[in-house]
Amino acid sequence: MSANNPYKEIATEYARLLHSPIEPHPTPPSRPQLPADASKVLLFSPHPDDECLTGALPLRLLREGQFKIINIAITLGSKKERQQERWQELQNACNFLGFETIVPAKNGLEAINPSARQNNPQHWNEAVEIIADILAQYRPPIIFCPHEGDKHPTHIGTHYLVMDALQRCSDFCCCVVETEFWGAMESPNLMVESSCEDVADLMAATACHVGEVQRNPYHLRLPAWMADNVRRGGELVGGAGARVPDFSFATLYRQRYWAGGSWKEGTEGGEIVAVGDELRSRFF
Repeated sequence: MSANNPYKEIATEYARLLHSPIEPHPTPPSRPQLPADASKVLLFSPHPDDECLTGALPLRLLREGQFKIINIAITLGSKKERQQERWQELQNACNFLGFETIVPAKNGLEAINPSARQNNPQHWNEAVEIIADILAQYRPPIIFCPHEGDKHPTHIGTHYLVMDALQRCSDFCCCVVETEFWGAMESPNLMVESSCEDVADLMAATACHVGEVQRNPYHLRLPAWMADNVRRGGELVGGAGARVPDFSFATLYRQRYWAGGSWKEGTEGGEIVAVGDELRSRFF
């Protein structure tokens, strides 16, 4: 390697940052004052920590659009001995971001995966009914859930759980925003930029999931993942050969609309939302 390679310093600094100590209890930022009748957004998260990892757009909707974000923690993980600890970590993370959070059933739902959907219809139908009741109670204009190819069985199960629940809620309309983490979407149609301040807050909230980041430092890898989303989204959302926007960080989503018991696709082509772009009218 050349002794004066300018990229060695960058690579070295990346490596140093990826071994930073965990700081799980930063001081929460100030929260926006929401009106009493604030519109509600439901974020269906397969596990505690997914609300942070895919929460860039919900955080902007809270801070810039004055939406109330309610995280629905579908499960508290598969390790029963960790569930109460993960519930406390989840509350800490959501408190940091200003999200509300609820857990369906006492310790979250169990066996939310494609196998249960196919082989245990009674269990699955009971879980779908719980989610359908939540949708009917809140009637949210926007919901978030994983896409169908998000690799992890519980992420895929959460996708189908929400889709099946929507089939039982044909009398209302909402924008459905699908998220990705373990598996990249083939056809995202929305790229949302995040500010450095928002990324730092998402990292700090993720670090509240102490047990998870001790085994895999998701919080420290989050900026690199969001930077790579700019690379992907510049052409997947903006179009092949398009000039990539000058973003440092972004998250990719797929949005479409559920109305009258069927799907209505969003605007043709992709949409790129920069920091400072008005959000509320785009989704409401």
